[in-house]
Amino acid sequence: MKVADFVEKYAVERKNTDSVKWDGMKSGFGSNDLLPMWVADTEFKAPEAVMYALKKRIEHGAYGYSLTPDSYYEAYFEWQQERYGTELHKEWIRFGAGVVQSISALVNILTLEDDAVMVLQPVYHPFMHVIENNSRKLVVSNLKNNQGHYEMDFEDIRAKIQKEHVKLLINCSPHNPVGRVWKKEELEQLLEICREEQVLIISDEIHHDLIVGNNKFISALSIKDGFYRDNIIMLDAASKTFNLAALQNSHVVIPNPQIRERYDEYIEKLCLPSGNLIGKVAAEAAYREGADWLNGMIELIEYNFNYLKRQFAKEVPEIKITELEGTYLAWVDMRKVVDSKKLHQLIQHKAKIAVDYGEIFGTAGNGFIRLNLATTPENVEKAVNAILMALKN
Repeated sequence: MKVADFVEKYAVERKNTDSVKWDGMKSGFGSNDLLPMWVADTEFKAPEAVMYALKKRIEHGAYGYSLTPDSYYEAYFEWQQERYGTELHKEWIRFGAGVVQSISALVNILTLEDDAVMVLQPVYHPFMHVIENNSRKLVVSNLKNNQGHYEMDFEDIRAKIQKEHVKLLINCSPHNPVGRVWKKEELEQLLEICREEQVLIISDEIHHDLIVGNNKFISALSIKDGFYRDNIIMLDAASKTFNLAALQNSHVVIPNPQIRERYDEYIEKLCLPSGNLIGKVAAEAAYREGADWLNGMIELIEYNFNYLKRQFAKEVPEIKITELEGTYLAWVDMRKVVDSKKLHQLIQHKAKIAVDYGEIFGTAGNGFIRLNLATTPENVEKAVNAILMALKN
């Protein structure tokens, strides 16, 4: 599907619909009169099959306690196997209301207070909040930034694991915000370090469907034919892929039976929800019939990224754009064109744009901004032009 056709068919007005992205800027930015390029959701309707499935289920009229049908597992497993070669089994699967909530539960299940938990910064900021809010010790290994290309610092990872007695590592794959799709060799080296040092891994794979160009996503569960599975809890959802976040349904994949038992005991103790009926209806329909829609979305992301990169290279080549391998989030290095202390003034007050500033992802993100490309080309053009104008003035 051509980008223009995708936009015409699926773009929807979200302003004045109680959208956090559009109507919730005042609390964080002081005004709703900004162009929102921040929250990681989109301005597009879900696939038609999703809306049809939701309408059919809503019309039934009864929304009592419900089971997860076998058809859901079949759709999810087929999607993962055919697209990525990821082997899954029904007994491994648990459901949550969202990936962050599941990470919080797992931090409590897998570690004790004051235990050390590692992240690779710059990284999705709720990782740090979950660790510190649950009275765990945050340990940071910074990714190596090689002229805009990010790599794991394996020597630093191992050294800090040993020094701080790290018990758990949370990895973002594909990586938010730097857009890396980790290669098999990189994941294998990370997993081997964690196996040798007896560190468990939470692999947040929520962006795994949003792969750009010729990059290939490989789940941590698939490395060395599943050799490391007992050391991994994998989290994902249809929410980021198909813009379903408010329907609160995510997957917690636990191959290790001992960890599953501990997880089940914890969830039962707190009476936490096991996903959401409507969210499961939507996800199953998306997995069955959403492939064409996703192809259109990825074409849109590539189009928007190429425009962003081309215009900045032409007008202000000092702005460094990290190559986008996965996610729909552009990671933009503004350090050579504006002092980091003046970045908020430039972007928010002069350009009138709401973005996620790099420092929220860790100190390694100072001077960067994260721009959401899962929006209309018109919005991306407005944002780019506004930044360029602000820099000139």
